[in-house]
Amino acid sequence: MAVEALIVGLGNPGRQYERTRHNVGAEAIDELAERAGVVLKPGRDQATVADATLRGVRVVLAFPLTYMNESGQAVRPLMKRHGLTDPAQLIVIHDELDLPPGVVRVKAGGGLAGNNGLRSITAHLHTQDYLRVRIGIGKPPSKEHGAGHVLSKLPPRERELLDVAIQHAADAVEVLLTDGVDAAQRVYNSPTLDPPRP
Repeated sequence: MAVEALIVGLGNPGRQYERTRHNVGAEAIDELAERAGVVLKPGRDQATVADATLRGVRVVLAFPLTYMNESGQAVRPLMKRHGLTDPAQLIVIHDELDLPPGVVRVKAGGGLAGNNGLRSITAHLHTQDYLRVRIGIGKPPSKEHGAGHVLSKLPPRERELLDVAIQHAADAVEVLLTDGVDAAQRVYNSPTLDPPRP
């Protein structure tokens, strides 16, 4: 059975980045690996990878080890290695400053919203028509606090919101695989799943 999709969670490698806002994409990949009963291991393409089956669909799960800003260096060879030529066969899970904490949205193509991981992937693939599962982390109090905001540890309430969002993001990937982007958007782009505003 051929691989039908590459699912990539963005973040930074290293223990100091674990459980930060910037690594929620990586956490969603860990959740999907757990659901599939597989373990990500270092591969040849600057990423930890695992072959998995999710809802009957054969996929590759991956977490680039390149640091967020160079994610495309891992994604492009992974697409090539598995014979994936359609951008819609790539699902990228990433943090999103433009969404409130805990909100999950599904998007096909479109802009990069200042995300350097997406910028790198787009540059290496020469397209931005891949699918995204966006996990809201909220905006920092000011531009100067940007790096601190995405890389800092979280207050407990926000951490709880993101833990739920990671589950929703993994669910959204499964819906994308089985029912397609329109169905996933109908479910996850509706405010009914959003956490209540404080």
